[in-house]
Amino acid sequence: MSRVLVTGSAGRLGRSVVATLAAAGHEVIGVDSAPGTPAEAAAVLPADLTDTGEAFEVVARFRPQSVIHLAAIATPFSRPESVIFKVNTQLAFNVCEAAVTLGVRNVVIASSPTVIGYGAPRGWAPAYLPIDEEHPVRPWNAYNLSKVAAEQTMKTFAEAGTTHFAAIRPCFVIAPEEWAGAPTQSGHTLTERLDRPELGGVSLFNYVDARDAAEFTGVLIEALPELPNGEVFFVGAADALAREPLAELLPQVVPGTEPYAAGLTGSSPAFSTTKAERLLGWQAKRSWRTELKEDSE
Repeated sequence: MSRVLVTGSAGRLGRSVVATLAAAGHEVIGVDSAPGTPAEAAAVLPADLTDTGEAFEVVARFRPQSVIHLAAIATPFSRPESVIFKVNTQLAFNVCEAAVTLGVRNVVIASSPTVIGYGAPRGWAPAYLPIDEEHPVRPWNAYNLSKVAAEQTMKTFAEAGTTHFAAIRPCFVIAPEEWAGAPTQSGHTLTERLDRPELGGVSLFNYVDARDAAEFTGVLIEALPELPNGEVFFVGAADALAREPLAELLPQVVPGTEPYAAGLTGSSPAFSTTKAERLLGWQAKRSWRTELKEDSE
């Protein structure tokens, strides 16, 4: 098919992206300073992409047709705020610049739903529900500010050459082993997250199976040349990570959502993937209702 370079290939989402794209016939090159890139990768390079020279060297060495940029400090407040912002923004800039300069055809940049601003200490309420890509962004910490900057960096470079760009906002990523009881990125199990609504409520009960998000990236890189340059997509499950309807649950855990939550009927999620369905024909296949092994509590 084509050669795809995946940064952050050992991460929670990166592992599934590598395996999924390799299974689809792509030659996948992993780039990650940490171990854990799946064996399906044709090659793995432990490069520091915050170094401009290393970023250019990686792209020049492998000459990929597509780059999927997932590498980042992925957890808010896990490092000093200045470090999170510096690392994540430098990564995005270096990858975009190297890709445009060296003629990469397609680039996908990972952003985050957190750019919407939920969880802000001074309070937050949505402009409307479900939230789509047109919803205003309200970053309040270094992590989500860095993701807003990554999106804008992507859009800036989209104007600078012939490279096709898009950004994705994957919801709370669930790796395959987490369905069987392994801790999620928040440190809790999925069963705990379901049983204690205050854990998932701060992020509006969003989630996506890593394999679904990986399949989305495969669809996206194939479609990018036909899309307007610089599009942004939410990537999420078709339901909420909650045992009760969000119309009832969300106002209990996120004050201020009362006027909007009533429209979220049944198991509907707070984030809309209508744009991905409309432009790409993509919809998540997996749900916690079918994937979770509850007897692993």
